[in-house]
Amino acid sequence: MARTADQPRPVPGSALDSLDFALDRASPVPLYYQLAQQLEAAIEHGVLAPGNLLGNEIDLSVRLGLSRPTVRQAIQSLVDKGLLVRRRGVGTQVVHSQVKRPLELSSLYDDLESAGQGPTTRVLRNEGVPATADVAAALGVAEGSEVTLLERLRCTHGQPVAFLCNYLPANLLELDTERLESTGLYRMMRAAGITLHSARQTVGARSATAEEAARLDEKEGAALLTMQRTAYDDTGRPVEYGTHIYRASRYAFDFQLLVRP
Repeated sequence: MARTADQPRPVPGSALDSLDFALDRASPVPLYYQLAQQLEAAIEHGVLAPGNLLGNEIDLSVRLGLSRPTVRQAIQSLVDKGLLVRRRGVGTQVVHSQVKRPLELSSLYDDLESAGQGPTTRVLRNEGVPATADVAAALGVAEGSEVTLLERLRCTHGQPVAFLCNYLPANLLELDTERLESTGLYRMMRAAGITLHSARQTVGARSATAEEAARLDEKEGAALLTMQRTAYDDTGRPVEYGTHIYRASRYAFDFQLLVRP
């Protein structure tokens, strides 16, 4: 792609100083959209971190060699997505990135790490509990028999993204709390010789309760994405049943749809 005409001067103190934008003026793709996509990619990969300042629209237009309306439209599209915020007397500031997770059998930890999101985990519970009817049915065990319950809070850039509740068959593998806070559950399964093969998953949405809102740093009634998943190993044995909630403002599922032949 052709670069923008002339080298624009940097804006002092702007997080954009370290970025090299490539805008193709001959492309049928609007310039505002090209700019918005590149800014969003920088936010998603942590190049632009929460709190970074981008400068005001006039500075940005000079910095990038674009018209002010073009920059305004690009910025507004990311403001509408909740990735940027305009602050009077400060300029445009990065709020946070929205996690876009592929709809496949992978762990949230691995997806966040591969996207440069710097995931951290706080284990809230790691203990044996009696299996409820739903958990027993999902894991193929007797109701009331002991299963392992994990409750974890997953964060990026110091901000909570998801609350993860997982049930596993008792004695499936050693679940050390310290290790769970430094890596992902699926990585621990693979290290223990468990080969994940497939899963059944349901995605939904609802409003946050007061307790959930406090845990995820949201307002009560805020939109949450929900996911229920039962994962199976290569022998067809259920090895994990998860019920997770995600902040809709910070998280989205990303998947491809194909037409049946």
